[in-house]
Amino acid sequence: MSGANTKKRVCFTMQLKRARIDDYLKAHDEVWPEMLEALAETGWTNYSLFIRREDGFIVAYLETDDFERASSAMSRREINTRWQSTMAEYFEAGRSDGGIDLLEEYFHLA
Repeated sequence: MSGANTKKRVCFTMQLKRARIDDYLKAHDEVWPEMLEALAETGWTNYSLFIRREDGFIVAYLETDDFERASSAMSRREINTRWQSTMAEYFEAGRSDGGIDLLEEYFHLA
């Protein structure tokens, strides 16, 4: 079918350090414009982050043609290296880009 939506929905979770939740949220008040540009350029679209404030559990959602390719492209961006280095102190895993747990989609109602 011509013009069909080829975007795939991707969802993953991350875990913040409880003591750093407020700092992490404040850091997202103004995400660096270069970081936003890099995400868009590498295929991260409709990207949202959700948090359960009680324990710092984060759910991320995005749409992309190919998550592996989009993630790989981001990992090669210098701005991403700087952003991840800045964000690492907030996460239990010690790094936000390495502490993600991908979730499997098993149902979708369009």
